[in-house]
Amino acid sequence: MTIPDLSVDIGGLMLQNPVMTASGTFGYAMEFKSLIDLNRLGGVIVKGLSLEPTKGNPPPRIFETPCGMLNAIGLENVGVEAFIEKKVPSLSKLEIPVLANIYGHTVDAYGLLAERLDGIEALAGIEINISCPNVKQGGVAFGTDARMAHKVVQTVRRRYGGYVMVKLSPNVTDITEIAKSAEDAGADGISLINTLTGMAIDIHSRKPRIANITGGLSGPAIRPVAVRMVWQVAQAVKVPVIGIGGIMRAEDALEFIIAGASAVQVGTANFVNPHTTMEIIDGLRDYLDARGIASVREMIGSIRIC
Repeated sequence: MTIPDLSVDIGGLMLQNPVMTASGTFGYAMEFKSLIDLNRLGGVIVKGLSLEPTKGNPPPRIFETPCGMLNAIGLENVGVEAFIEKKVPSLSKLEIPVLANIYGHTVDAYGLLAERLDGIEALAGIEINISCPNVKQGGVAFGTDARMAHKVVQTVRRRYGGYVMVKLSPNVTDITEIAKSAEDAGADGISLINTLTGMAIDIHSRKPRIANITGGLSGPAIRPVAVRMVWQVAQAVKVPVIGIGGIMRAEDALEFIIAGASAVQVGTANFVNPHTTMEIIDGLRDYLDARGIASVREMIGSIRIC
């Protein structure tokens, strides 16, 4: 019996399977090493990095919602220098691709981060988070303005010689416009979606459930929106698309792959069941084996519209 091939190419970066971990939901990977075999993953994307350490937002920062979760962590992280000094040595021992997620409040900040991470052998690439407030542009997120998105990606591309993935915000009118802008600026792959902006209120105190008032909604509640956007973007760009949004089971991952995603990222599910990624990998193999499909690549973009 031939074992189905789960390997995929996401724009020059080869993964042994299409299951990655989403930034912000998997720490710096080592937090999960006693729970799962990290080397079975397709890849790991670590917690978002800024130039300086960031404490994040005041609590409460997380609230569970029907079929999902609101969070306003505020991108708390150790900063790029501490990451290089304290986290990279452990990450270098992994046998799978590791990507660093980066964010900044200015274009220059993104460029400096990219430059600092360039040449670090433990990293297979970086993921640019363009869903953060842009202070110099009046609070507009880079990911909602095609021109600014292009400028950020182009700046990073000029300063970083490795693989570059761009993570898109769903809080836009036309996500394909932003995706094409990122592709034109030099992105090797595009990941989507980040969280949808949401809000919850305690009807007894009449106060917001989280201190930041609004937060990012993730989990199964957003999956139909994410699948739709992945399908739209996969038709609009030539670079590989990586699907994110409420993936809890192999069946969910397959929805994204059939819609056009070459790989997926598992996020919120890691909080519910840390073994989710392993179960999805096994589930993908079982699905292909049961149907006599030799490779998961045959499933990418295989949606039947008519």
